[in-house]
Amino acid sequence: MKVALIGITGRQGSRLATELLSRGHEVTGIARKASDVAPQKGLTVKQADATQPSTLVPVIAGHDAVISASRFQSSDANALTRALADAGVKRLLVVGGAASLEAAPGKRLLDSPDFPDAYRPEATAGAAFLEALRTGDQTVDWTFLSPPALLEPGTRTGQYRLGTDNLIVAASGKSAISMEDYAIALVDELEKHAHSRKRFSVGY
Repeated sequence: MKVALIGITGRQGSRLATELLSRGHEVTGIARKASDVAPQKGLTVKQADATQPSTLVPVIAGHDAVISASRFQSSDANALTRALADAGVKRLLVVGGAASLEAAPGKRLLDSPDFPDAYRPEATAGAAFLEALRTGDQTVDWTFLSPPALLEPGTRTGQYRLGTDNLIVAASGKSAISMEDYAIALVDELEKHAHSRKRFSVGY
């Protein structure tokens, strides 16, 4: 497929680019500074500012899907989906957050009394982004993939478990996945298209 990747310079974005390219997809990396992205076979880099979604229209036109790996505090779900609709792009996949997942039935991780204050602004913005996708214009076929509590660089094992709106926790009590395996799960979703207009979760 031909995929536009917003946030390619980030830790997760760069790993998504690697996974996409390894599977033969054509990738257009979107960054504020094109010079920040190292050239790779199959990768085209375009300079654009995702905080101004209207400027994305000419950059993403002609793609099969857009993947957003941007920070939620600098994102606007309604403006982004409008840009996709204006560009004629049907699918949006979002690198989601974990805070809006249920840590217990009916209780979001974000609402836990020990949720770190330092992460609260971005986590709250992520929950609002998901809600905007759920309630906004459904012209775009979106998917939001929430990671577990810990998402860090690590090993590409090819192993993961899927959930729905629940935080995935291993038998050890740890909720984690490597960024490399998260990238596998998101690209698998791109190819299989199993969660149309849904949020789902991933973890070990």
